[in-house]
Amino acid sequence: MHGAIPDQDLWRITHTGSDAPYRVLGAHATERDGVAGFLFALWAPNARRVSVVGDFNQWDGRSNVMQHRGDSGVWELFIPGLKKGEHYKFELEGPDGKLLPLKADPLAFAAQIRPETGSILHDEPNFQWNDAGWIEKRGEGDPRKKPIAIYEVHLGSWARVPEENNRSLTYRELAERLIPYVKDLGFSHIELLPVMEHPFDGSWGYQPVSLFAPTSRFGTPEDFKHFVEVAHQAGIGILLDWVPGHFPVDGHGLGYFDGTHLYEHADPRQGFHQEWGTYIYNFGRAEVSAFLVANARFWLEKYHLDGLRVDAVASMLYLDYSRKAGEWIPNRYGGNENIEAIDFMRRMNETAYAACPGVITVAEESTAWPGVSHPTYTGGLGFGFKWNMGWMHDTLRYMQQDPIHRRYHHNDLTFGLLYAFTENFILPISHDEVVHGKGSLLGRMPGDEWQRFANLRAYLGFMWGHPGKKLVFMGCEFGQVGEWNHNGSVDWHVLQYPVHGGTQALMRDLNRAYREIPALHERDCEASGFEWIVSDDSDNSIIGWVRKGEKEGDIAVVVSNFTPVPRTGYRLGVPHPGFYREAVNTDAGIYNGSNMGNAGGLFADEIGSQSRPYSLCLTLPPLSTIIFERRGEG
Repeated sequence: MHGAIPDQDLWRITHTGSDAPYRVLGAHATERDGVAGFLFALWAPNARRVSVVGDFNQWDGRSNVMQHRGDSGVWELFIPGLKKGEHYKFELEGPDGKLLPLKADPLAFAAQIRPETGSILHDEPNFQWNDAGWIEKRGEGDPRKKPIAIYEVHLGSWARVPEENNRSLTYRELAERLIPYVKDLGFSHIELLPVMEHPFDGSWGYQPVSLFAPTSRFGTPEDFKHFVEVAHQAGIGILLDWVPGHFPVDGHGLGYFDGTHLYEHADPRQGFHQEWGTYIYNFGRAEVSAFLVANARFWLEKYHLDGLRVDAVASMLYLDYSRKAGEWIPNRYGGNENIEAIDFMRRMNETAYAACPGVITVAEESTAWPGVSHPTYTGGLGFGFKWNMGWMHDTLRYMQQDPIHRRYHHNDLTFGLLYAFTENFILPISHDEVVHGKGSLLGRMPGDEWQRFANLRAYLGFMWGHPGKKLVFMGCEFGQVGEWNHNGSVDWHVLQYPVHGGTQALMRDLNRAYREIPALHERDCEASGFEWIVSDDSDNSIIGWVRKGEKEGDIAVVVSNFTPVPRTGYRLGVPHPGFYREAVNTDAGIYNGSNMGNAGGLFADEIGSQSRPYSLCLTLPPLSTIIFERRGEG
């Protein structure tokens, strides 16, 4: 049986960007001399012995001992007669001769549900895709110019089945219910919290063990592919949260894998996250970097996903992330930059964009690191987009103020525009903003019930009119009252009340306006597509700007009144004559507002204001945002 894997494939597992790690390693259905079975391969260079154990040999490590392939560090074994669905692990004897805890297959395509920790023989999921049209269309045009509005979802708690012990929906049930819901509201993408198999529900997927296996909580790998395909047939892209920044210390996982610190740094100052209690990958080891980049490629290629949002990028960039003096090791130049991690992220992005045209990668990066979403050939990290964490923190801090005090915090609204075009930004109101005692998004808003909902609607209108792509977490679209609970469900029952139904209706209309008004999305990432009208009216807590489309004269005017005081006769300068259609008014009666407004639109007066030749004489409802559209000629 020796030599089943070609030598060139063994060496390719060290090549970052190659698909060899998941094509060669793991467990693959195959035939040897006409006999069907599975070929197992495991990288464990420091082990003295490796065996395949499972139901098929009563978990006896003496039965199926693997053969060592020399300097490659790979062990291999063909076992005839095995069938899909059987459980297995690897038994390793460390370099000191001691047995290690049984290890799950790092390249397993399926895994058992907690509390069980075994891998499942599956081979690459067999699925006949019918989304070629979507994949081709996805590659057309520049994503920075598209109306990207993302609905972030934790699959286990989007909806539950109370009649069946409050279980979560399956992938196929989610395809039937979640996809139509998202399409109806007009979102362009769904972003999933990590679906890689993970042992602890409370990690929400951010501490995965089996990086190549979609969690069996909701069904099979084929079921997950079905979910993705149904989304594509509905015109919706699927983004997946991806976690290369750390991994859990569970005994069956990657930690101390072959009796040495194989995947993680040996020195805890480099290899252990004190904040999260997790290990840090050794990005400088070729096999580890190749393993991770192959994993990114695997999800994009094999599951047809439309992008990856990379979690905790800052923790990878900085060697001193969340560490005190003396708790970290400088790089070879004496700095705090993690050179190996930077190179890894660049290679990952280059591989993703080269292998899968039309996908996007997104960085959750909370610092001022330059060029996160700039191309690698200019010195950037190569991500397509970056979450704008500063904008989120500033504007939520502003909204939490009682309106009478907002005049003293006006800078929180305007500061983000100083750097809004330094990166390709996504404006995120994510799951992190509705957990750990922060309450719901609605709960951040001050005032009585009417004012809280008016504040929320005004904020959503402000966000959708602001430069940058959009992301909201499930429940925010209708003003969920309670904090998110991963063991429960979104509070769908509140939609019976007009205040919640009205907020949901506003979200639908905001997405429609964002999609249909070119000025609101075509130049989201370009400074030339934005122009202040009024940024200094802090006394009235009013803010307004122009968004410009690529066609001359195509503009949107966005104006927010963040006090409960209606303003009539408010003159706002505009750059062009003509009719300005009131595309969205967050105070409209259909959203459960007070129904003040401008009768569907206004013609510009030939009266100069704010250094512009024309102006609108506006009625600004209380706690509201209004978006006006003007189309260019021809």
